Amino acid sequence: MTPADVAFRLTAAVLVGTAIGLNRDLRGKPAGVRTHALVSLGSPVVTVIAANAGAANSDVAAVSRVMQGIITGIGFLGAGVILHQDQGRVRGLTTAASIWIVAALGIACGVADWWPVGLGTGLTLLVLMTGGPLERAVHRLMGEPSDDKPGTGSQPGD
Repeated sequence: MTPADVAFRLTAAVLVGTAIGLNRDLRGKPAGVRTHALVSLGSPVVTVIAANAGAANSDVAAVSRVMQGIITGIGFLGAGVILHQDQGRVRGLTTAASIWIVAALGIACGVADWWPVGLGTGLTLLVLMTGGPLERAVHRLMGEPSDDKPGTGSQPGD
């Protein structure tokens, strides 16, 4: 892997994490641009290092173990944004999930699997932008009360 390949992969990961983090930041969530961009950057850094080491030793399983470790370990960071509030409400689940997905997208950047990077980023942004309004519309149609605060656009678990 050339230095230019590595630079491209890491830059792509930062852009992916920044785009998703911007969505979270604009909604005032606890993890924004910097957190998402850094998680998305850290994943391919570790993946590229493992891939380079694996290539030298012909050990593809090492890269797989690194990927598993990233995805498992990122759960601890995601847990940090989940808050238990009064009345048994839990907030931050969507942001925790977005941190998890940027780690996965970062891994895909690290191994230069561009189709899942593009599609995954697009679908993630689509879900983050349309999921809340869709949930509220369904609740209105079903005559159920909505749990969000008027005018905030926030949903339980966001």
